[in-house]
Amino acid sequence: MGFLDLFVAALMPVLKTLIVTAIGLLLAIERVNLLGPVARHHLNNLVFYVFTPALVASNLADTVTSSSILSLWFMPVNILLTFIIGSALGWILVKITRTPKHLHGLVIGCCSAGNLGNLLLIIIPAVCDETNSPFGDSSTCTTNGDAYASLSMAIGAVYIWIYVYNIIRASASKRNEESIDVIDSIAPGEITDSWTEPLVTKGSRRSEDFEAAESPRTGSEDKVPFFKKIQQHMKNFSEKINLKMLLAPSTIATIVGLLVGVITPIRKLIIGDDAPLRVLESSATLVGEATIPSMTLIVGANLLKGLKRSGIGLWVIIGVNVVRYIAMPLCGILVVKGARHFGLVGSDALYQFVLLLQYALPSAMTIGTITQLFEVGESECSVIMLWNYAVASLFLTLWTAYYMWLVS
Repeated sequence: MGFLDLFVAALMPVLKTLIVTAIGLLLAIERVNLLGPVARHHLNNLVFYVFTPALVASNLADTVTSSSILSLWFMPVNILLTFIIGSALGWILVKITRTPKHLHGLVIGCCSAGNLGNLLLIIIPAVCDETNSPFGDSSTCTTNGDAYASLSMAIGAVYIWIYVYNIIRASASKRNEESIDVIDSIAPGEITDSWTEPLVTKGSRRSEDFEAAESPRTGSEDKVPFFKKIQQHMKNFSEKINLKMLLAPSTIATIVGLLVGVITPIRKLIIGDDAPLRVLESSATLVGEATIPSMTLIVGANLLKGLKRSGIGLWVIIGVNVVRYIAMPLCGILVVKGARHFGLVGSDALYQFVLLLQYALPSAMTIGTITQLFEVGESECSVIMLWNYAVASLFLTLWTAYYMWLVS
């Protein structure tokens, strides 16, 4: 495959994303006002509860089988490593740039969570369809590539909604606490309508906290049983982490999709042109196709606020791009080559290519949905995403070309 062909294949999905983002921005301006705050809130709920689960479940059920799932065991580990390495680099970034506390979760999330599904579902088939592709037969490459991309998207969605959701939630709760402190210091007559209620509960001070603050400590508190202390710590942990997100719609959809794809009798009932219940799979696919454009429109609509006023610094934006397009891809080479050396990854060139590419992708657009749900860092997220995907048109293309040369 020539460099120009490779450049076009990698550039097209990024340009599509930027164009749809621009459409979302136009729909959010005051003269049009089709994607105002209320509309974005409802669209976010549709993405979270309907579109994303349908996309994850339909793709997994269609592409993952009982024979392929065993050979892909390293992919969840690899994606977990992308989150761990990205989080460590993001934590260093927020410390160096002194990012405001309520944006820590956003910056760390942008550094750790890549676009593990949407872009792969576009890039892999495009690369496979090229006549000079190093991955062999086009149809076989596309089938295997869809399975890899679908599993990547499903696992990434689970990690994002369990991990990134909670770190942004924790950052939002910090901002909420600061807002409460400010309100407490303002006279009642000075509070105006500018104090609005968030779309999603960010966690507020419980009545017990105020009672504990007002009541003096007594000596009996030192005699609390050990198991009571453990119970209290577990309760505080569950409140901060929000364990309910372990059963988020995307997580349930991942389980359902894997069960349908892996269990042969169920697969024969639902998947295939001759399946009796094939209408279920086709309906889920139809609904799931709305996920990617909806997420991208939301990011573009949020960008309007970022263009007017954004609290994100220039060095933070530069730092996120350095992490996503320089540090992470280099770490990915070490991880995948190390796994190949120790026999953890087979000789399939396409599989290795997908594992490497997971380290070089731009930030996940789901982060924009999460910030919209919590009303924290919406404009800052949009500005980061704008530059992240603009830079991706160059760096993603270059890393794609290098990775293909590396595994061929």
